[in-house]
Amino acid sequence: DLSRKVFVFRKDPSDAYVVLRAGLEQPLLNFTVCLRSYTDLSRPHSLFSYATKAQDNEILLFKPKPEEYRFYVGGKFVTFRVAEGRRDWEHVCASWESASGIAEFWLNGKPWPRKGLQRGYTVGATAAILLGQEQDSFGGGFDLYNSFSGELTDVYLWDTGLSPDKMRAAFLSLRLPPALLAWKSLSYEVKGDVVVKPRLRE
Repeated sequence: DLSRKVFVFRKDPSDAYVVLRAGLEQPLLNFTVCLRSYTDLSRPHSLFSYATKAQDNEILLFKPKPEEYRFYVGGKFVTFRVAEGRRDWEHVCASWESASGIAEFWLNGKPWPRKGLQRGYTVGATAAILLGQEQDSFGGGFDLYNSFSGELTDVYLWDTGLSPDKMRAAFLSLRLPPALLAWKSLSYEVKGDVVVKPRLRE
């Protein structure tokens, strides 16, 4: 249970990462991924990378620059432009639905205009799920200059699209539905220079 704790990725650039284990039985036709990050990086960096043997960017939350997020499903991406942060914690949730091909993006509890992405696609179940690096091959192929440096917390992955109420609940750290990956019961392994520390403030 990592409640009120964070992963601190201490170095920049870094070869460190955290492997997450999710109990995925079948491929995903819907999902939501949420996390909170705190960094002063202005270079590109990866927040959440989910790769399958067939597709290294099966699910990817990537920040190419401070005022832009990229959300990948099955190797294709949509871009969400945001105001350049005030160097504070940023909470993001991204959800996707195969049937409609609708991608939703929420930043700090507010929705951005929805976009179309990979209608009819299926996300593979046998995955390497990493925080802090962007995979260019299954479980590897890192570019150190896409690595994350800073603090990460409140990481979740659901096999459904969350309702607006639940998106806001995730931002406010309220009670959430059972998840494939949940911060309060996370199965993880640290690789390299990552330290688990208490959160400095709520």
